[in-house]
Amino acid sequence: MKIGFTIGKFAPLHKGHQYLIEKGLKEMDKFYVIIYETKVTEISIETRANWIKQMYPDVNIIYAKNPPSQYGLDEESVKIQTDYLKEMVKGIQVTHFYNSEPYGKFVARDLGVKEIQVDRKREKFPISGTEIRKGVKNKENFLEEIVYKDLK
Repeated sequence: MKIGFTIGKFAPLHKGHQYLIEKGLKEMDKFYVIIYETKVTEISIETRANWIKQMYPDVNIIYAKNPPSQYGLDEESVKIQTDYLKEMVKGIQVTHFYNSEPYGKFVARDLGVKEIQVDRKREKFPISGTEIRKGVKNKENFLEEIVYKDLK
C-alpha cells in the first residue's frame, strides 16, 4: 500500500498547496496532510484544516500542535524537525513524502520514504503563503472562495 503525506502551515491554503495535495491523492492509496500550528497567522489550525477537509474529504488530517521552533537545513535543526515528524506519523506506514521545499530530501531520508517533489520552482503556481500574507489584493486567483472569504 502506498501512503503519502505532506506538511505545512497552509496559511493560507492556496492553489500550489492544492496541486500538491491533488497529486498525492491521485498517486497514493492513502494521503495525510500534517497541518502545523503557527504564529504567522491569526487563522486557527482548525479553520485551515477545515478548508482542506471541505475540498478534499479523502485526506487524513493530522494536527501538528506545539511544533519545534528551531528551523533550518543544518543537521541539528533537521534532526529536531524530522524527529518531531516521526512522532506525528507514528503508527502509520508512510511510504512517500510530497513537498516543494529544499528540506524534502532530509524528511524523506530520515523517515526512510520516497521524496516526491511537486512544482519546486513554483512554475505552475507562482505563489507562496508568505506572499499572500503580505496582502491578498491581486492574489485572489490563487485562492478558493472558502479560503478567500476567511482572509477578507
